[in-house]
Amino acid sequence: MEYCFDKILERRGTNCIKWDYTKNYLGEQDVLPLWVADMDFAVPPRVQEEMKKRTDHPIFGYSGLPESFFQAFSGWVKKRHDWNIENDWIIPNPGVVPAIALAINALTGEGDRIIIQPPVYPPFFSVVKNNNRELVLNPLVETAEGYRMDFEHLEKNIDKKTRMLVFCNPHNPVGRVWKKEELRELVRICSKNDILIISDEIWSDLIFSGHKHFPLDKAGEDISREIITCMAPSKTFNLAGLKTSVSVIPDEHIREKFKDYVSRFFLDNVNLMGQTAFIAVYENCENWLDNLLEYLEGNVQFLEGFIRERMPGVSFKYPEGTFVVWLDFRKYGLSDEELLEKAIQKAKVGLNPGYSFGEEGKGFLRINVGCPRATLKEAMERLAEVFE
Repeated sequence: MEYCFDKILERRGTNCIKWDYTKNYLGEQDVLPLWVADMDFAVPPRVQEEMKKRTDHPIFGYSGLPESFFQAFSGWVKKRHDWNIENDWIIPNPGVVPAIALAINALTGEGDRIIIQPPVYPPFFSVVKNNNRELVLNPLVETAEGYRMDFEHLEKNIDKKTRMLVFCNPHNPVGRVWKKEELRELVRICSKNDILIISDEIWSDLIFSGHKHFPLDKAGEDISREIITCMAPSKTFNLAGLKTSVSVIPDEHIREKFKDYVSRFFLDNVNLMGQTAFIAVYENCENWLDNLLEYLEGNVQFLEGFIRERMPGVSFKYPEGTFVVWLDFRKYGLSDEELLEKAIQKAKVGLNPGYSFGEEGKGFLRINVGCPRATLKEAMERLAEVFE
C-alpha cells in the first residue's frame, strides 16, 4: 500500500466537532469518538501541496470558478462511474444538505409532501420539517439479506401533494449500494407520479469490492431526467470542513429554477480553498482513494472478526460501501437509554444512537470505521468489556 493510514493524528484543539465538541452532542467529552462521519486520516498529500501553493500568494480576494473545476468533476464521474455529464449541468454549492434545502425551497411549496426512507441520515428529517413541508416516511424493509426499498408502500403513500423524494445513494447508515434494477424501479415510480428526486450521492466513491455505484440519473436516464444529484469530495477525501459540493441537474427547466433561487442568496460559488482542494482530488488523487478503500475494508473485516469472537450478541450486515457500520444491539434487550449509557458513559466510546436515524433505528448504534485500526481496536475492546 503506497499510503499509510495507521498514523494516529491528534485532532483535539483544532475546533473539530468529532473530538472537541463531543459533549455538546453526546453529553460526554471524555470518550473515544467514532461517531461524526469524517475520517481521522490525513488528506491526500496533493491537497496540502496545492493549498500551500495557493497560500504562497498573500491575497485571498473574490474568486471565480475556473473551467478546470467543472472539467475535473465531469472527468472523475466519467472515469469512476461511467456517467457522461455536461459541464453546464454542474451547479456549485456550499454543501450537500444546504443544496437539498435550496432545492426544496426552489422546487416545492410549503405544505407539499416529501418522502424519505428511514433509517436514514438525520438531517433528511429536519431539512424537510424545518422548511415547512410535510414529511412522508417510506421505511426500508429489513430482511435476512439486508435492507431493501419498499416500492409497494411507496406507491400507496403518493398523492397529488407529493412533490419530492430525498434519496440516499449509497445509503447511510445501512451501507447499501443500490443495484441498478432497484434504482430504475424507484425512478419509474417517481417519474410516473411526477415526483422530483434529490439523490444524495456523497458516498458514491466509497464502494467496497464486489459492488458498483450507479448514479441515479445514469440508471434512469431513459426514463426521466427529473433528478438532482448531489455530490462532494468531503467524505471521500476527508474535506468536510471546506464546504464545497456540486449539484448535477440535466433538466434545463429544473436547473434554471434551482440556479435562480440559489443566486437570490448569492450561494452560486464556493470558497477559494475549497475549489483548490476540489480540483486537486478529482484530477490527481485516484490512487490515494484506491489505497483508502483497501484500508477501510480491512477495518470492516477486523470489526466483523472482533464481533464474532468477542461480542456475539451484536450483529450487522457487511456494508457494501461507506465507512459507517450499522450495529444491531437488539438481542441485549436494552432500552435506547440503557444502550447509550453502556456505550458512552461506561465504555467511553462515542457512537451515534440509532434512533436519531428514525424509529427504525431503535436498538442500533452507528460506528465510524474511518480511523486508524489501533483506534478501532481500542474502541471495540472498551465496548467488549461492557457488553461481553
